[in-house]
Amino acid sequence: MELICLDTGILIEFYRSKNKRNTVLFNLSKQYHFAVPSIVKYEVLRGDKKKDEFWISFFKNTIVLPFDDDCSQIASDIYKFLKNKNQMIATDDILIAATAIKNNCKLATLNHKDFIRIMGLFII
Repeated sequence: MELICLDTGILIEFYRSKNKRNTVLFNLSKQYHFAVPSIVKYEVLRGDKKKDEFWISFFKNTIVLPFDDDCSQIASDIYKFLKNKNQMIATDDILIAATAIKNNCKLATLNHKDFIRIMGLFII
């Protein structure tokens, strides 16, 4: 199975859903393996006021892709491209996209309108 990156919204939708079988994450699990960019982990933990065991377990059992030097170069290129086209998106999203691109992973996201602006990023 192919490894893909998950964006924060996919994880939050799954976490909040009463019926997990109706979530994007559940449906993706039938055909993909998952990794999360370290920025996604940061976004989730930043919002986790209770230090929920769900997140502790999830991140313990999921590949977390680091934001490294190569990612920083890719992110700066994305930033410059979007700024020049006057189509900026959130910095965290640029960092997430750069991590996915660096690791040759598609990105599963609920935020298509922002991520679609990034050349070289394949979105699920």
